[in-house]
Amino acid sequence: MSIHIDENVDLSHWHTFGVKAAARYFVHLRRDNDLEELFDSVLFRDHRRLLLGGGSNVLFLHDFDGLVIHMAIDGIKVDDVDDRQVLVTAGAGVIWNDLVRFCVQHGYGGIENLTLIPGTVGAAPIQNIGAYGVELESVFDHLDAWNLTTAGIQRFRKKECHFGYRDSYFKNGGKHRYLVTSVTLRLTKKPQLNLSYSALSRAASERGIDPGKATISDISRLVEDIRTSKLPDPAKIGNSGSFFKNPVIPEKQYHDLALNYEGIPGFKAGKGMKVPAGWLIEQCGFKGGRYGNVGVYDRQALVLINHGGATGREVFELSERIIEEVRNKFDIQLEHEVNIIV
Repeated sequence: MSIHIDENVDLSHWHTFGVKAAARYFVHLRRDNDLEELFDSVLFRDHRRLLLGGGSNVLFLHDFDGLVIHMAIDGIKVDDVDDRQVLVTAGAGVIWNDLVRFCVQHGYGGIENLTLIPGTVGAAPIQNIGAYGVELESVFDHLDAWNLTTAGIQRFRKKECHFGYRDSYFKNGGKHRYLVTSVTLRLTKKPQLNLSYSALSRAASERGIDPGKATISDISRLVEDIRTSKLPDPAKIGNSGSFFKNPVIPEKQYHDLALNYEGIPGFKAGKGMKVPAGWLIEQCGFKGGRYGNVGVYDRQALVLINHGGATGREVFELSERIIEEVRNKFDIQLEHEVNIIV
């Protein structure tokens, strides 16, 4: 047996919140062949399973009495499509920002706005990650995943992934049915920069960057500067980035709120308006607050933080308190962006 399954593994170093939790069983998967071997094992068949990538989007409320599968499949491959496009395939275990850096260095455009998003490549389509005017689905070509029912690799094209706002088929009907092994993106050799996001265009203007002459390297550095100024480093302060999704509400509700809350930010999103969750949380007085071992980051109210020694339950209870306060004040229901492991 080439794979090794460990027992009673401390998970605090395997997820960015750093709360104390342990896995009854833990295994690293480094090759596609490892999946076949694992699938045939008694432990895999008889125990609850959890797929873990970079651990940047999970919160453990207690120990996990099952098998944690850490996807560590590596490697980046490039295939030319024509003189304008290229397909870039990365293993599920590749760190997302390492892929972004690779593409920026080689002049492949399309994901530079997604610089510094934490996590692994395998988690990116599940969450349909997005930032600064770009979502993964805009450059997605296909992914390969291990089907836990048929015990074989299955390919998913964009349409089959049912992408939505921080959502996909793999968070709904396909949940717990597939393990993503690789993701392929369709990028461009002749990048068209996306500066539609106001914070990004403003930062470009402040730095004297001419949009007509900017490069994907310029955009990547801008995004990195913005993110590092607003978000804490998980290596120093336990967190999972944005804890909540930005809610989308009906236009009428937004305009009614604007009558009472001058300056409420909002962005057109389909038939509704997207309101920044961080703004709502800040208006409820949580920004910068500390509640025992947990708190709300003082530079970005979307981020809940572990000051040290926090339990998952403490973080969760703070998130529920925030949800309740926002609902009472604005009649808006916040949703977790982080996956709560119960």
